[in-house]
Amino acid sequence: MKKSLLLIPLIIISCKKDPAVTDMSQKDSTIVTEMPDSVYKTDSAALRKKDSIINNAPATKEILRKGVMRSEKEGQIVRTADASQLPFTLGEEFKNNDQELILKLTNFEQSNIKAKILTKEKDFNIRFNQIKLPNGDYDGPFGREITYEIPEKGEVWLIIGKSNMASGNTKGHFTVSIE
Repeated sequence: MKKSLLLIPLIIISCKKDPAVTDMSQKDSTIVTEMPDSVYKTDSAALRKKDSIINNAPATKEILRKGVMRSEKEGQIVRTADASQLPFTLGEEFKNNDQELILKLTNFEQSNIKAKILTKEKDFNIRFNQIKLPNGDYDGPFGREITYEIPEKGEVWLIIGKSNMASGNTKGHFTVSIE
């Protein structure tokens, strides 16, 4: 009887463990609900532009079908897109302090990458903190614009977040344009 009482707390603790963090380079599954055709028609002008627009608007659901994934956990937003969709503009929002966005570009085959962060807020503290190259090397920090030579083909990560060396608002809407 005493042994079974000792096992109960162990069982409770083991049931409360967070799941192990997995490699996010594999495609995550995202649930996309179907929207009526009328919703797509209202946003179709945005899809006809030279660049694709990827954000949280109803038109996003059309682009999500092409392979852009999004997940969010503990202040970290991970978006995965196939580099064959470049160029595109991605809309996002930081709702909490210390959030970061990791944009993973799979199948990147170009010799360089150009990206820019745009925001309407003048005091928004946001920048490209790091870039992860296909060979696993990291470089950074950068500013709100980055042009970087990519030496080999593979997966490239752009890590966006606040600058610890600057002050300003860390919450708000922004877009990232990638070529």
